[in-house]
Amino acid sequence: MSATPPPADDGSSRYQDAEQPACQALTETVNLVFPEDANPKGTIFGGRILQWVDMVGAMAAQRHCRQIVVTAVMDTVVFRAPIYVGEYAVVKAWVNRAWHTSMEVEVRVEAEAPLTGERRLSVEAFVTFVAVDAHDHPTPVPPFIPQTPLEEDRFLAAEKRRAARMAYRQS
Repeated sequence: MSATPPPADDGSSRYQDAEQPACQALTETVNLVFPEDANPKGTIFGGRILQWVDMVGAMAAQRHCRQIVVTAVMDTVVFRAPIYVGEYAVVKAWVNRAWHTSMEVEVRVEAEAPLTGERRLSVEAFVTFVAVDAHDHPTPVPPFIPQTPLEEDRFLAAEKRRAARMAYRQS
């Protein structure tokens, strides 16, 4: 069974200058950690977490712009606590800011004990995605509207992180 690819974007389906509220892109998945996801210590492989971070982050970015997105930068990945076999990995992603063709997405992964629901922060990451057209050229994304004080703080902090990324690229 093969997946059907999305229809090609001929450029006519670009967004209509409509700003997008933050809540529209919020994405969450829950994954059960199996033995094949784990190392000999029974904790999840970092690579599996990074796969989920990239996937769920891309979903949030696509929900914001409704276009194909590609990963441009994955930075500030911090592993804070392990997730063990048998626990749930709850992956949450949201857009912090959108620029002309790119978006910064924040992703948090929490370990959840299935029987108690207790959660602990496991991983935090910031990922930059770029929207592309059918020819893999960057294409504009809709503006982003922070609607709460927390979203406004994230919006402002994203610009500072972007400036640091740009300075690093030019060094």
